Amino acid sequence: MAQAAAVAKPPAPPRRRRASATPRRLPYLLIAPAALLMLGFIAYPVLSVFYYSLRDYNPTKPWRNGFAGLDNFTRIFTEDPIFWDTLVFSAKWVFVEVGLQLLFGLALALIVNQTFVGRGIGRALVFSPWAVSGVLTSAIWVLLYNSQTGITRYLADLGIGDYGTSWLSDTSTVFSAAVVADLWRGVPFFAILILADLQSVSKDLYEAAEVDGASRFKQFCHITLPHLKDAIILSTLLRAVWEFNNVDLLYTLTGGGPAGVTTTLPLYIANTSVDAHDFGYASALTTVAFVILLFCSIVYLRLSKFGGENK
Repeated sequence: MAQAAAVAKPPAPPRRRRASATPRRLPYLLIAPAALLMLGFIAYPVLSVFYYSLRDYNPTKPWRNGFAGLDNFTRIFTEDPIFWDTLVFSAKWVFVEVGLQLLFGLALALIVNQTFVGRGIGRALVFSPWAVSGVLTSAIWVLLYNSQTGITRYLADLGIGDYGTSWLSDTSTVFSAAVVADLWRGVPFFAILILADLQSVSKDLYEAAEVDGASRFKQFCHITLPHLKDAIILSTLLRAVWEFNNVDLLYTLTGGGPAGVTTTLPLYIANTSVDAHDFGYASALTTVAFVILLFCSIVYLRLSKFGGENK
């Protein structure tokens, strides 16, 4: 007993130090300055638009400034026919542009995905218009559509059309001319995204389909398209939002004319705020446009089942 008591007790295990919370928080601390700056640059403009949408604010007429409540929104839906005209044209513009850009972009992606001599140069040529800014794109097409030195002049030399014809000043041709100009820059966007997704399709699927006797068309419908589903949904949604907010190209090409037939809702907002200085009403129009885009985006994602399994 005495000997057992004399045996020294084993030393107690060292206490584990509490892990410091600083290493876990370090990544968040490092990105906090950038996150706060982004929040400030995004949140402040959005909140200020919502604030001014409830006010009458015109710097040139300060005596009329003040709280307006929902008067601006009432004016939009009951007293402003231009709003409905621009909204209808915006929907038409988005539908035509996104549909054609997707169609041509998919075709180009399938072509440059094949193996052929000079494929690298071909891809560079296909993607190069996307690197051109919107304003520069507009300037290029303004020169191409110039009635004295542009396309119509050379067509007139060939006996097609009349000299001095301007497609941008004719209400029957201005929409098609603007669509072609925007297609030149928008098609590469779809081609880039779709080509990137095509690279991940397993070649074994196509080989197995060929063994089973599937034609190229069936392979496209049952292998390629299902694989591209999410890429197509995401790219069309992004492009639809961008086309809806497209101001630079139409402003430079047509200025919303002739006779206002190419005025989109964002262009109408820009004219209302910059030219008419009616920032309160322009903010209300912006708020309505934001709600429309948000609603349409949610409905589109729900109906398309983005991220769901392909059956």
